[in-house]
Amino acid sequence: MSVPTDDISYARAINRALREAMEQDPNVLVMGLDVGRQGGVFGVTRGLLETFGDERVIDAPISEAGYTGAAIGLAMEGFRPVVEMQFADFVTVAFDQIATVAAKMFFLTEGRRRVPLVVRLPYGSSLLGDMYMSAAGPHHSQSPEAWFCHLAGVKVVMPCSSADAYGLLRSAIRDDNPVMFFEHKGLYHSHRSPVSPTEPSIPLGTAAIKHPGSDITVIATGALVHTAVELARQLEQESISVEVLDPRTLVPLDRAAILDSVARTGRVVITHEAPLTGGYAAEIAALIAEHAFEQLRAPIKRVCARDMPVPTGNRAMGMLPSAARLEAAIRSSLQLA
Repeated sequence: MSVPTDDISYARAINRALREAMEQDPNVLVMGLDVGRQGGVFGVTRGLLETFGDERVIDAPISEAGYTGAAIGLAMEGFRPVVEMQFADFVTVAFDQIATVAAKMFFLTEGRRRVPLVVRLPYGSSLLGDMYMSAAGPHHSQSPEAWFCHLAGVKVVMPCSSADAYGLLRSAIRDDNPVMFFEHKGLYHSHRSPVSPTEPSIPLGTAAIKHPGSDITVIATGALVHTAVELARQLEQESISVEVLDPRTLVPLDRAAILDSVARTGRVVITHEAPLTGGYAAEIAALIAEHAFEQLRAPIKRVCARDMPVPTGNRAMGMLPSAARLEAAIRSSLQLA
């Protein structure tokens, strides 16, 4: 008997992955602010409390450092907690717990203690293509993934679709290391894609070609993957062939997939919603410069957010990467501007 493939939202895919993990392993717990009765500020954990009870779906006090620290302790004792930050920005309050304790425990104990912890982080300013959806200002709209890529011992995941969110979260929960799981909040209820419960989990560290091409590679993360794919389809009308590569996980990074794509196209544009300076695009650019420099036919370009806090309201449009900026970079690289 075949299992149906459902076309479900990004939020629902995450909920399904959590539910299945909790059904399969009684040590999987969900913790955070309002994750139980309210179902999370974005409704992602809705229904889990009714199914699994308040000993496994834990509404925590307003103390990110407190409940993250508790989750780390539980992880060291054999549980697999999944912590939800209401907004990725709030993780700064728990940064010491993650950076000083969770990331280093395996090394400090010479492998005797692992921390199988997942921290879910709703991030971003909800920009899809050139359409502004919502930005809640400088304290609720950041894209802080690069902070954690610099922490040895932590893995960083950024799915762009329902299927990727489902498959990658299943792998993250089973991983024995701390995993920072970035979920673009602009995708929660706007994006839908097919998800089959019979599909295998997606291994961490595997990139995906979201649109094949031969003239130039665009490496994009999160909601900007959809912007890049839509732009690639438009440029096909002009016989411009754009390959869109989604790393899906930044740590570990699928270096082979990136280098293989650049070897085929010889040109690359890297785009993400985080600010330009110190953003992960610089790490990817360094990788390409070190290992594929002779294959480049044009300088590497980056299309990222401007180096400033995220403004509130429509003013966010001026600082975020857009389809227009991405197209200009592509045309410049191809000398078509």
